[in-house]
Amino acid sequence: MKLYEKTLQSKEMFNGKVVRVTLDTVALEDGTQASREVVEHPGGVCVSALTEDEELLFVRQFRYPYKEILLELPAGKLEKGQNPLENGKRELLEETGAIGREYMTLGKLYPSPGYCGEIIHLYFCKIDRFERQQLDDGEFLAVEKIPLKKAVEMVLNNELPDAKTQTAILKTAMLLGKL
Repeated sequence: MKLYEKTLQSKEMFNGKVVRVTLDTVALEDGTQASREVVEHPGGVCVSALTEDEELLFVRQFRYPYKEILLELPAGKLEKGQNPLENGKRELLEETGAIGREYMTLGKLYPSPGYCGEIIHLYFCKIDRFERQQLDDGEFLAVEKIPLKKAVEMVLNNELPDAKTQTAILKTAMLLGKL
């Protein structure tokens, strides 16, 4: 199977602070052409951080595109020149004040492969200690602790709609033999 689509032309439609949007013309395997709208994103990280009492740290925050307050695992956009693990450690500290140990990768997630190039790197850690939360300017969120078992139930009951959060919770539970 060929399946590959060759880019013939790419036209920038928007270039913002977080995303860049292009309209591409591609050659299909049968020789015809098609258009592809692509959202380029620098990627992100998500950290499943577990306390000694087997609770996961969550952040509750307003998400503008959905006009909803969502409960998510700590996460953030990748910064240029920083590797995903270091970025994840920074986001965990900034959002929750937690410092983790024994970090382990849970893999990566493609949230919307039909039109977006974002890759989210997932990590697990055990919490070593807490320091002061270091929120960015204009960042408002509340930190919550939820037992891992309850978090898995919340995923299965459709109470946590965020894909990266669902995936990291279930992978954490599998990793720890809790499923």
